[in-house]
Amino acid sequence: MKKARTILPVLVCLVILAAYAAGRQTAEEEEKDSTTGIQIEQKDGKEYFVFQDVKENSYRAELLDDVPKNTYDFDCLTVDETTGFKQYNDKANGITSRMGIDVSEFQGEDIDWKLVKDSGIEFVIIRAGYRAYGETGELVQDAMFEQNIEGALDAGLDVGVYFFSQAITPGEAVEEAEFVLDLIRPYEITGPVVYDTEEIKGDTARTDDNTRQEFTNYCKVFCDTVEHAGYDSMIYANMKWMAFTLDMEELTDYDFWYADYHELPQNPYEYTIWQYSETGEVPGINANVDLNIWFEKEG
Repeated sequence: MKKARTILPVLVCLVILAAYAAGRQTAEEEEKDSTTGIQIEQKDGKEYFVFQDVKENSYRAELLDDVPKNTYDFDCLTVDETTGFKQYNDKANGITSRMGIDVSEFQGEDIDWKLVKDSGIEFVIIRAGYRAYGETGELVQDAMFEQNIEGALDAGLDVGVYFFSQAITPGEAVEEAEFVLDLIRPYEITGPVVYDTEEIKGDTARTDDNTRQEFTNYCKVFCDTVEHAGYDSMIYANMKWMAFTLDMEELTDYDFWYADYHELPQNPYEYTIWQYSETGEVPGINANVDLNIWFEKEG
């Protein structure tokens, strides 16, 4: 019995040390996650990443080997506590950022674009229009498109545009691209022409029966039509859409505008613009506005 009493404290100590080591390892992993914004898990010899949507629902998706990875180090991210504007400056790797917004008719009729520019905003992505998600699928120009694009350009901002798609055939994706191209030809567009395809929440949509392959194909058709006309293209998506709706392995030749309103983006894949807030406040705009940063690599 004396021998058993001697062994017991030793076993207790070993258990405590093991728990401490495991806790320390977990803390180190969490610290790494806080730097990259990405949570990686291993299971059955595969890597998965975990993310949350805007309602804090958690999802897990397989990490795709053939899709280029996000290499941003978010220790290089700073936030202006007064304005909420984010900036990224990674001198070691030659990556900086520009501050931007995106607007539509929902930001109202009275945007003072000079005040917007003077606040530090460098670029704007303006909604050109949308396809109605009802049966008719009518193409509609944004009510404030002309006023917004002329005001932003006059203020000296770099301008891109986006179109909210509800295409259900390749022909409709081409039609949407040509609709946007006709609208922007009179203007000096230096930013991207963005294909915006999203889930319609709380209602039915004409795209509800689109397959993953179809959604992916329509992205390519729209972007290729835009590129053929001499403009830069981009695809807008959140993490849930990228993980489960688009075939990312087929879209590695296209740039992404990524939406994620968490403190750090949760996207393991490469993207060019991060939309980080939908409740931003910018001088000159009398409504909440989406805030973005555009990552730029030297050379």
